[in-house]
Amino acid sequence: MNLSSFFKDLKIIELASVLAGPSVGMFFAELGATVLKIENKTTHGDVTRKWKMPSEDPTAKDSAYYHSINWGKESLLLDLNEKEDYTLLIKHLTDADIVISNFKADSAKKLGLDYATIHSINNSIIYANISAYGPTDNRPGFDVLMQAETGWLSINGEAGRGPVKLPVALMDVLTAHQLKEGILVALLHRERTGQGSEVQATLYDSGVASLVNQASNWLNAGHLPQRMGSQHPNIAPYGDILLSKDNIEIILSTGTEGQFEKLLEVLDLKALKNDIRFNKNAARLTHRSELMKQLNAAATQISAADFLKICEEKGIPVAPIRNLKMVFDDPRTQAMLLSGTNEKGQAIQVVRSVAFRIE
Repeated sequence: MNLSSFFKDLKIIELASVLAGPSVGMFFAELGATVLKIENKTTHGDVTRKWKMPSEDPTAKDSAYYHSINWGKESLLLDLNEKEDYTLLIKHLTDADIVISNFKADSAKKLGLDYATIHSINNSIIYANISAYGPTDNRPGFDVLMQAETGWLSINGEAGRGPVKLPVALMDVLTAHQLKEGILVALLHRERTGQGSEVQATLYDSGVASLVNQASNWLNAGHLPQRMGSQHPNIAPYGDILLSKDNIEIILSTGTEGQFEKLLEVLDLKALKNDIRFNKNAARLTHRSELMKQLNAAATQISAADFLKICEEKGIPVAPIRNLKMVFDDPRTQAMLLSGTNEKGQAIQVVRSVAFRIE
């Protein structure tokens, strides 16, 4: 199925800025929708246009960050406090299918861009809004604050050290996925009934919803998750890192007893299968430190290439820890790229937000 034209008949008005809302707009643009990004003329557009790394061309109009979530859109700079600009936006809204917004409730109402107002001029529209805490709470939401408030910072980092923010704005990314799902359900509802809907997604709720097993460990077992690096709280060795003979970092993901036994064979540690400290997953969790000392000592005797090759042959899930240069040199990754040009006509590349196929 050609997904690039799947939503070719949809018109979307994007009133959102920064990351979460714009990434939803880009998702629909990749699937063929017309996405009109409305930007604030008085501030020279989306704030992320100016978020440049020191290594970026200072004369370029827009940052790499901006391009990451704004591919395939049409941009229109408006001052919504000016009658002419507001009227132009309302004209676009009369035949739009979806609005994506991250206005605070009070701001949306003040601007005349709340759901009730827009629904009154287009009753089939789907109004999709992102906020920090919900429509009755006007506190601003920033990703690092959400990571702190929803527990993510408390569990991310190394044992015995301070909390560490995840290196992407994950709360925004998770909220964008929630909003996309809500929009798709609302589209299905409209297809069945002809009625529009208001869809709400919050950074806070999305962060909590994504705690999955960590939340369940607390709710059902009374286990308060602690910072433990990349290690898994329920499985060992999983997320543990070995250093090969040639100093390559390799991460383990042995989720079954059979995989663990095969790992011991590769590392010439078959005797550990009968050690009561390591012969069951629960025991390995208790004695993880002692286990990793032995696995690491054995790993220093084998090259990364040989270790990875043997593990692949035996079906043992392990992987080298690659930097982004290595990731994007991989042909599999290159298939996930979109190409375009910036406003100076220079070539740019961004990663697709659509990572699924439908046959």
